[in-house]
Amino acid sequence: METLQKVEENFWLTRSVARTVGLHLGEAMAAGQLTPQDYSEMVARCHSAGCSGLCAEWLGQQRNGHADAPPHFCVHTDQFRALRRN
Repeated sequence: METLQKVEENFWLTRSVARTVGLHLGEAMAAGQLTPQDYSEMVARCHSAGCSGLCAEWLGQQRNGHADAPPHFCVHTDQFRALRRN
């Protein structure tokens, strides 16, 4: 059960960082820019990165819930940049 809760936390962190930098991952999937498998792999990478606490802290520090870029330690930085270009 603990692992499922952790994966759920990483789902929300991935989604929240994306939203903070102006991306909506659900819309990216609907537009064909991101597959459900891609999204699942993003959550798994987030889980493996082990920086959930730092990520949550970063999210809490963003004024008005917006940022120009994800935190420097984010494992999704390149993927978020690619999605923003599309």
